[in-house]
Amino acid sequence: MSEKTRSIAPLAALRPFLRPYRGLMAGALGFLLLASVASLSLPSAVGQMIDHGFSQANAEYVDKYFLALLAVAMLLAIGTAARFYFVTRLGEQVMADLRRAVYDHLLRLDLGFYESTRTGELLSRLTADTELIQTVVGSSASVALRSLVMLVGALIMLVITSPKLSMLIVLGIPVVVAPILIFGRRVEKLSRESQDRIADSSAIAGETFNAIHTVQANVSEGRESLRFGDAVRRTLATATKRIRMRASLTAVAILLVFGAVTVVLWIGAKAVLAGTLTGGELGQFVLYAVLAAGSVGAVSEVWGDVQRASGAMGRLAELLAIHPRIRDPEIPGSAPVALREHIRIEGLRFHYDSRPDVAALEGIDLEVRSGETVALVGPSGAGKSTLFQLLLRFYDPAAGRITVDGTDLRELRIADLRRLYALVPQDPVIFGTSALENIRYGRPEASREEVEAAARAAEAHDFLAALPQGLDTYLGERGVRLSGGQQQRVVIARALLRDASILLLDEATSALDAQSERAVQQALERLMAGRTTLVIAHRLATVKKADRIVVLDHGRIVAQGKHEELLAQGGLYAELARLQLV
Repeated sequence: MSEKTRSIAPLAALRPFLRPYRGLMAGALGFLLLASVASLSLPSAVGQMIDHGFSQANAEYVDKYFLALLAVAMLLAIGTAARFYFVTRLGEQVMADLRRAVYDHLLRLDLGFYESTRTGELLSRLTADTELIQTVVGSSASVALRSLVMLVGALIMLVITSPKLSMLIVLGIPVVVAPILIFGRRVEKLSRESQDRIADSSAIAGETFNAIHTVQANVSEGRESLRFGDAVRRTLATATKRIRMRASLTAVAILLVFGAVTVVLWIGAKAVLAGTLTGGELGQFVLYAVLAAGSVGAVSEVWGDVQRASGAMGRLAELLAIHPRIRDPEIPGSAPVALREHIRIEGLRFHYDSRPDVAALEGIDLEVRSGETVALVGPSGAGKSTLFQLLLRFYDPAAGRITVDGTDLRELRIADLRRLYALVPQDPVIFGTSALENIRYGRPEASREEVEAAARAAEAHDFLAALPQGLDTYLGERGVRLSGGQQQRVVIARALLRDASILLLDEATSALDAQSERAVQQALERLMAGRTTLVIAHRLATVKKADRIVVLDHGRIVAQGKHEELLAQGGLYAELARLQLV
């Protein structure tokens, strides 16, 4: 495979996205050919007019030829406008499908992928890279194809007009094409580097905006501005190199093309003086040579766009080629409708890819009976949240297994498994939409009355009703219009509405004041009745009534029992209780 072919090979990945729009492509191609034929007929008409129209004996030719030129102009206008419509529409359709495909694929990748990938970089791929591809599909590819058609047509007409002069043009083509290929490879490399630098700056911006409270609280605006400025300068430096190389490519191509045309025209002028070529034929040849030269120049212009789009498509194809490690089984088992037995954890061992030498969980054996409330306590890093992530099958264990009603989690469809859970995370997640849609997020089909009932049970109805549009009020990005405690109550209302078989409460009342905590705790106790519940707790006062308390430390279970039993045993739990409850 040649270097030229390799440089645009990633664009072949666009074929599945182009296939549904064969009609648009056919329309674009048809009108492109119409416009090209109209353009190629102009020089011939001009040549005939020069030879036959400017004499008293052939005065009638003037009217005919100018009418013919007007008709050709109309065809050219119609063909060009229609081609623009079909091509631009094609670009918009393909990019919409590509963005959806990439976004949908990213949503289904496992959390291990996001451990090593910056969100800002992914956003750059979804925006900057797809825009580059849209430029090619919706414009540059059409320009390149039109230029190639015009080039071929012009060369054919050059040969018909004057075989001798056209041979000189053909001999000059390799001299023009060689620099395009040489410079083009360099432009492609710099284009990819430029997009990588854009992704770096986007990642920095995304990270900063997501932590804006911390940035401003630490008076770090200046430092973050400098960090982003450095990334922008690196991006600009790479882009400047690319622009300089592409400008050089354009200048060399134009100089060589028009230099060759000038030499050929000089020889043609000598032929006219010698009587071996008419003035009309020379004029016709000049116009076709200009069309050919302009086509070569246009190809050199858009070739850089094509190469940049090829690099962008290569990066998107790499994302689409990543397969999630957490997948549905080939033959999924049946999800339990309601828990009749228990959750069993056997010989569980797990470590994160980012920390391969340190086990996050080691040798975990645990049973949670149906309807039982089990609290997980221990210092930070003990493995409590990791256990939740394994229960939700965000990760698979390195050894051991987890079963629900005797069925290994890995034998269930992921969607069926996760529908068994209602999760209340420690850090509330609020989406940039209304309060109504935030609460209904885990159960989209719920009625407004059911949402209001869940909000009341979570002690969220009063403050939500007091908002300007009540439940329909937009809560802002990340819920900025609510306090931390209010955000937590909205998330609890979401879990209440979900009405799932298993509750996973990760310090669910951590952001509430004492009065709200008591009310929400009562609501949670009503919800937990008859359901299997696992509670992560740092404040031991919130889990004293749990059926069983499991104490973890360094990824291992070091004790379990009721509150009074664990106090009597001493050890880590008694020490935590002494620090918190005394």
